[in-house]
Amino acid sequence: WDRCQMLSVKGIKMTVGQEQQAGMKDKPVLDDLETHLARRETEALFQEQPEAGNQYLEDTLLRSYLKTHLPPKVLEEVHRDLERFGNRLLTKIQPLSWECEQNPPVFRQYNAWGQRVDHIHTCSAWRRMKEISAEEGLIAEAYEKRYSNWSRLYQAVKLYLFSSSSGGFSCPLAMTDGAAKVIESLGIPGSLKTAFDRLTSRDPKKFWTSGQWMTERRGGSDVANGTETVARKQPDGTYQLYGFKWFTSAADSDMALTLARIADAEGQCTQGSRGLSLFFLRVRDEEGNLNNIQVQRLKDKLGTRQMATAELWLQGARAELISAEGRGVAAISNMLNITRIHNVIGAVANMRRMISLSRDYARKRVAFGKLLKDHPLHMQTIARMEVQVRGAFLLLMEIVRLLGLAETNLASEQEQLLLRLLVPVAKLYTGKQASAVAVEAMESFGGQGYMEDTGLPVILRDTLVLSIWEGTTNILSLDVLRSLAKSQGQVMAVFLSTVQ
Repeated sequence: WDRCQMLSVKGIKMTVGQEQQAGMKDKPVLDDLETHLARRETEALFQEQPEAGNQYLEDTLLRSYLKTHLPPKVLEEVHRDLERFGNRLLTKIQPLSWECEQNPPVFRQYNAWGQRVDHIHTCSAWRRMKEISAEEGLIAEAYEKRYSNWSRLYQAVKLYLFSSSSGGFSCPLAMTDGAAKVIESLGIPGSLKTAFDRLTSRDPKKFWTSGQWMTERRGGSDVANGTETVARKQPDGTYQLYGFKWFTSAADSDMALTLARIADAEGQCTQGSRGLSLFFLRVRDEEGNLNNIQVQRLKDKLGTRQMATAELWLQGARAELISAEGRGVAAISNMLNITRIHNVIGAVANMRRMISLSRDYARKRVAFGKLLKDHPLHMQTIARMEVQVRGAFLLLMEIVRLLGLAETNLASEQEQLLLRLLVPVAKLYTGKQASAVAVEAMESFGGQGYMEDTGLPVILRDTLVLSIWEGTTNILSLDVLRSLAKSQGQVMAVFLSTVQ
């Protein structure tokens, strides 16, 4: 203590010199004061916790968009449901999300008696997320088409609100939606009707999630040269799959769509993309036993730790051929389109979440004598992020609006071309954009943004994957070029006239 330092606690003021002159009767009081001062510095941080309310009611841009575009009758019903859903997210779902982060999946390869069980244990909160997804119709909404061409947009809005509170469950939902889309595009053949009904069910007891098993040991997006899995036809017309799937997200899913090469009578397979066919398989049988699949290990990832991502050996896994032979890549393209849109939803949702918390913090945190919101430079930073997320949101809404039109056969040729172009563009741009915005938003909290127990690093980690999953930026750039070439430049003409 400096000699002239003033003690000012509980209304008592004295200099250090006065303290020394104090009588013995004052000594216990002074000891208490010193103890209080020492404890006070460690008891609490003098910063207010940022909080978000009902995400739907607080999102003025979302509400404005829906009011501008939805037919009045649809808007009335949708508004009621989204307000209710926003309250459920705040009170029930958000706590489950943190529980999923705190209790990541655990892999148990053997039981106590040395028998191989390959059991992936997920926490109760993760399993509850699956039930909530069914109850809220997060997949069903797009396929029931209650609101015709607006159904897909409505589903996207619910997923957007759910995403940053889902504890990572938005990823299995993306693949589930993609699988349902593939099956629908195949005309829902009789053998897949049960699967389709379960993927699009609102009944938690019936609802299935799907995996997407394309990446093998060579890794990456080059499935044409990287797929080694072999399919051998059986007398009953089914196939047995043999190979190693190096990256399978949501390994606890009920079913999966996967690529493999069909072996001929001599055991030879056609190489390149022309040799790839698409298969449907159940991951487990009715008793819960794995379908001739061995789990090698769970992946140790930077983020999305709430979800089980595994390496799997297929050792005669029973499967059904669902594409034309050699047309697997074309058949699965519908899934990629949907999962890329889900990727955009996740990017926009995470940006919105981080900025919402940053804005609330700016209303509470005092620095240099005034609230952060009263510092022009701080507010300029938030404003720049806000512009980023608003642009991304409107791009997302335009894509799902076009998708809704295409799915109800209401899209013009120009709108279909525009959709083909915008999906890879939006995915590549928002994936990169979300990481930059999340880092900037984290910085707006100062040192607290770096602390694990604030939950902010979780959002950042889970955001970083969005530029990698479903095609990296360069892969998607090539996809954009393909859409230009295939349409002989027509796509660009449509884009320019639309923007104009």
